[in-house]
Amino acid sequence: MKSTGIVRKIDALGRIVLPIELRKHMDIATGDDIEIFVEGNSIILEKYSPACIFCFGKADLADYEGKCVCKECREKLASI
Repeated sequence: MKSTGIVRKIDALGRIVLPIELRKHMDIATGDDIEIFVEGNSIILEKYSPACIFCFGKADLADYEGKCVCKECREKLASI
């Protein structure tokens, strides 16, 4: 993990502000969804992108009744 040297305080509502330079670099715009992960004692913020509900892959996704399924998993399901 690379340190940015940026330190921010958490406000009374538990919010932090991501600096504009960081948002531009990571292509995060106002209104974008951010996914939150925990790894050990670290909190990881990642710009949300849909993933397959079975394998969590992010390539060749198709929507099936509001759920994302990748091509490989669709092929596996079709062979059942």
